[in-house]
Amino acid sequence: MNEALEERVADRMNEEPSIFKGCSTTELLVIVVVATAFWLPVCLIVGLLFGAIAMGLGATGVCVVTSVVLGAGFFQKLKAGRPDGYYQQQLRIFLAEKKLLSSPLVIRSGPWSLGRNDNASI
Repeated sequence: MNEALEERVADRMNEEPSIFKGCSTTELLVIVVVATAFWLPVCLIVGLLFGAIAMGLGATGVCVVTSVVLGAGFFQKLKAGRPDGYYQQQLRIFLAEKKLLSSPLVIRSGPWSLGRNDNASI
């Protein structure tokens, strides 16, 4: 029994384990950072308009938690039934097609050439 438990060590995992709603720690961290970067200034401005900065900070917390739950649900649906790293490759392809990022993936379609011509002399 103990040998079976020892086999499941972190060294032998192929991917990060799911922590919350199918998201890994890294994905959750990205969601939290993006949500905080968006909601903190928005809620602080609203709090300043109402004259209560503390209300803005409280609203930031509520909005970030809501964004994490909704964002994790979005990633869960996006990843359902797909192989590991699928959405990351799709994002790279999208950015490469928009010329925003160079992609190490081959995204060209069409006929390929061998680099030879028919006039080869032997």
